[in-house]
Amino acid sequence: MKAIILVAGYATRLYPLTLNIPKALLPVGGKPIIDYITDEINTVKEIDEIFVVSNHKFFDNFEKWAEERKNTKKITVINDGTTTEETRKGAIGDILFTIKEKNIDDDLMVIAGDNFFTYKLSDYYNYFKRIGHDCVCIKEFEDREMLKHFGVALTDENGKVIEFEEKKENPKSNKVVYATYIYKKETLPLFEKYAGQGNKLDAPGYFIQWLFKEKDLFAYEITDGECFDIGSHKAYDEIKEKFKG
Repeated sequence: MKAIILVAGYATRLYPLTLNIPKALLPVGGKPIIDYITDEINTVKEIDEIFVVSNHKFFDNFEKWAEERKNTKKITVINDGTTTEETRKGAIGDILFTIKEKNIDDDLMVIAGDNFFTYKLSDYYNYFKRIGHDCVCIKEFEDREMLKHFGVALTDENGKVIEFEEKKENPKSNKVVYATYIYKKETLPLFEKYAGQGNKLDAPGYFIQWLFKEKDLFAYEITDGECFDIGSHKAYDEIKEKFKG
């Protein structure tokens, strides 16, 4: 299995914090956000390489970070060549770019570099192995107003995704889908099919919205631990305070 960490965004909502440092390298509890992600990836023994896909602006920052990481799986930093918010490839575009660039033909875990989570990634992987299908990661969320800002999934009694909505005004579910996905290797060619149909390439949830109609997709529900999307100054400040150590 391979892993992709998506860090090619420009995090304009966090300006001026992210003018000269990428969001994934912002510190929480004394270490960058991406360290927490790679620490959890390291607990999944089946993953043998981590691809960190960056934009050109912050490529050197991630190269330096990767060189300084100790006791980790192999990390390869990829430059997607973009330099501005306007020219970015989008999360789905970067997944497809990495699959092609590195000829990935393996099961694949994809994680957004601004996801800060405390659940066990190995538990999620074990669910994927047991269920034998592509998986998303969900958690029940009771704040109806906040639900409007997330993708949400409806599932049947077996955990199969039967409907998915991306940032709707009146969401049908309170099960938030976080940007940590596990795909079987036979799913990877579908990224090119999706893009070839002219679909949106930005938020990774748009691919999920399309994929569950193409093939079975299951949801791993977080029951022990949390997951946070660092999308604003308020969210970042709250996480820094909660995990200041």
